[in-house]
Amino acid sequence: MQQVQVHPHDLLDAAFLGCVFPNGLSQQSSERLLGFLRQDAEAPLSPGEQAKKSIRDMLRWGGFKPAGRSKPASEYLLKAADGGFLGAINKAVDVCNVVSLHSGIPVSVVDLDRVRGPLSLQVAPAGSSYVFNASEQVIDLGGLLCLFDESGPCANAVKDSQRTKTDASSKRCLYVFWGTREMPGRTAAASQWARELLVSEGAEEVQIASGA
Repeated sequence: MQQVQVHPHDLLDAAFLGCVFPNGLSQQSSERLLGFLRQDAEAPLSPGEQAKKSIRDMLRWGGFKPAGRSKPASEYLLKAADGGFLGAINKAVDVCNVVSLHSGIPVSVVDLDRVRGPLSLQVAPAGSSYVFNASEQVIDLGGLLCLFDESGPCANAVKDSQRTKTDASSKRCLYVFWGTREMPGRTAAASQWARELLVSEGAEEVQIASGA
């Protein structure tokens, strides 16, 4: 699995998980997985009261302001689940959303066949931005910790880039767990649960990708 270079960060506790869906992502997620999209589902992890503050503290480290429309994706998922409008997308994203919802840790998933060159985690410089949805809406990334490839930032704990998102044809995926040292052990537990869910959904070659 592709290595990810992690630049120095005082609070980040990142993890990476790579997998292959041999037949792509056209098949719907199992009922078991979709059941975890409910906030009240019985899950092995719970976000707890500390998660919101700790994740926001981690994202502020580079100067980013994680609030309002730029709040961490894990907070959006909690609100969506509470409102009853968190639905299925595809197996790769559903696993991402389930684990993020119940762990309180933002999780990204990118299509490895849509990234180019070496990957790294680093804070985006001022003026950085990218399109994050099909409507071509743009997020200002200045000061935000992001996953980079040779074309620039492509994912983060708030909104992932449209150019590297998965679709029905995606087969090779990389997950990034945007954990924090303020919640010891949470990132490892989240990535392990994700691994178990991916295997149960038919993913193969599920392995922890290395950071350096």
